[in-house]
Amino acid sequence: MNKRTWIIVGIIVVVLFFLYSSFVGPYNNMATMKVAVEKQWGQVQVQYQQRADLIPQLVETVQGYAHFEKSTLTEIAGLRSQAGQAKVNVNNKSLSVDDQVRAANQMEGTLARLMVVVEKYPDLKANQNFMALQSQLEGTEHRVANERRKFNDAVGEFNSYIVLFPKNMIASMFNFKQMEFFKADAGAEKAPKVKFD
Repeated sequence: MNKRTWIIVGIIVVVLFFLYSSFVGPYNNMATMKVAVEKQWGQVQVQYQQRADLIPQLVETVQGYAHFEKSTLTEIAGLRSQAGQAKVNVNNKSLSVDDQVRAANQMEGTLARLMVVVEKYPDLKANQNFMALQSQLEGTEHRVANERRKFNDAVGEFNSYIVLFPKNMIASMFNFKQMEFFKADAGAEKAPKVKFD
């Protein structure tokens, strides 16, 4: 082969390497980041499930001390069931992250009302079983908040990565779309109002 042929082969190899690294590297990064977001949402769901598992024990303890309002117990049981059935895939638009967040926020509001009702029963607040359950629930709530924050961080990193040029073209070619952040329901920043009859 002559010198000219080697130069042409060299140029072709460099161009192919450039094209390969321009597409494969960003594609692999997008795929890895997407999996990280899905994994982090799974961690949020683990904490939601742990909280849902604590609720029946908490309700039973409260029922043992007080003639608890039946509608609140029914609401708690229904919300727990709804949260348990909401199997979320962050890519499935028919059941979005917002759907599960809404169910979790409703459960949080109901739990907040339960805890306000508990304030009426000093003996219950002193009960060791109740105190242990309340402590576990508080720990779970902190872990839920922490996992939600990590989920939003992962979503932010992924979304930022796929909107930058030229990665946005690769993302569009391979159908990588921005993911939804965790958002609390409107009005979730306000404390729930509880009326005692």
